[in-house]
Amino acid sequence: MNTQKSEKDKIIDYQLRFQDLLISISTKYINADLSKIDELIEKSLKQIGEFVGADRSYIFTYDFNKNTTKNTYEWCNKGIEAEIENLQEIPLEHLDFWLNSHKNGEAFYVEDVSLLPKEGKLGLYNILQPQGIKSLIAIPKIKNGELIGFVGFDSVKQIHKYTENEKNILFVFANMLVNVIQRKEQEELIKQQKEKKEELLKSLSLQNEQLNDYAQMVSHDLKAPLINIHTLITWFKEDNKIILEKSSIAPLNEVLFNVEKLDYLINGILDYSTIDNQNSENQTVNLNSIIQEVLKLILIPEHITIKVQENLPILRGNNWKFSQLFQNLIQNAIKYNNKPNGNIEIGFTEKENQYQFFVKDNGIGIKAAYFDQIFKVFTKLESTSSSSGIGLSIVKKIVTFYNGKIWLESEEEVGTTFYFTISK
Repeated sequence: MNTQKSEKDKIIDYQLRFQDLLISISTKYINADLSKIDELIEKSLKQIGEFVGADRSYIFTYDFNKNTTKNTYEWCNKGIEAEIENLQEIPLEHLDFWLNSHKNGEAFYVEDVSLLPKEGKLGLYNILQPQGIKSLIAIPKIKNGELIGFVGFDSVKQIHKYTENEKNILFVFANMLVNVIQRKEQEELIKQQKEKKEELLKSLSLQNEQLNDYAQMVSHDLKAPLINIHTLITWFKEDNKIILEKSSIAPLNEVLFNVEKLDYLINGILDYSTIDNQNSENQTVNLNSIIQEVLKLILIPEHITIKVQENLPILRGNNWKFSQLFQNLIQNAIKYNNKPNGNIEIGFTEKENQYQFFVKDNGIGIKAAYFDQIFKVFTKLESTSSSSGIGLSIVKKIVTFYNGKIWLESEEEVGTTFYFTISK
């Protein structure tokens, strides 16, 4: 048993150190002078490569117009030959075996190259074996829903088996690389197009803010749930191999709570990051239909009554965004309603150049000191909830996208009204 716990402690310690390394790298990326981005990327490839025990780490870029890929960054351990000069403008037809995995958003992983089929000059074995590769993992880089390249790790000296947790953390690293390389690309674009400097700097500033939010997520919201899930499930499997005893109920409930918390968090992050990618704006948006569809999707407790004003306006925009906007406000009103008879009202007033909407409840209310904080990403007014703390930040991001404003009026134990405007 002591041996088992010792191994368990080693795994937890490894996860902690791995995540701390990612947080450190992410912080350096956020605060970096963009002229030194290449140096930072190469250093981070070395840090991650050494940490996971790889002998070579690298970044490739896909060019689907030319149907080629090229090696753009590479780190090699001592005694390992560099391959970057040999891996330029490689036809994608030679990489069908892992391109398909990347297009599906999956890692391409070969634990033991020697076990691959050896026939065919363009077979995977005959491509990897001359480079001395024994194990390989390649993580896709995805930008705005599009595959743009991958980050890979070769093991040359010995076979390396990657755990699912290692794979997940390497995906986080790949996303960090996408963000920092995107920053570099935008900086170069600023230099080339001085006439668009103001617009591009605004975009860069926004991305820096999102990167800061992302660093907070890695360091705070993801760290504790990941460790809890891994630790508790491991203990549960070890201590309850035959039957489930009463002593196992409490840790099981805690596992379920953390799973729910992580699920809310990941979904919130995906929704938040997807807002800017919903580009179908030239649509007729019937808010009457959208709100009815939202009410069918969410769970409404029996003690909650929702009243929707008739003849809501018809707008132009994106149906998904307006659905997300109202869904988050309505769910928030339901969740924080402690009254035996909860009432929620949804309506609008027409102004000269805009519509002013409101979502009103008779719930627990919000202290005035928190009015500005609640719209920030990952902000929660209570730590015991499984909420991700992203819902109201999604609402504000959508309203801001349509050049509107959002504010609230609230009194504790009386209720809260959220107001927002949308231009006609």
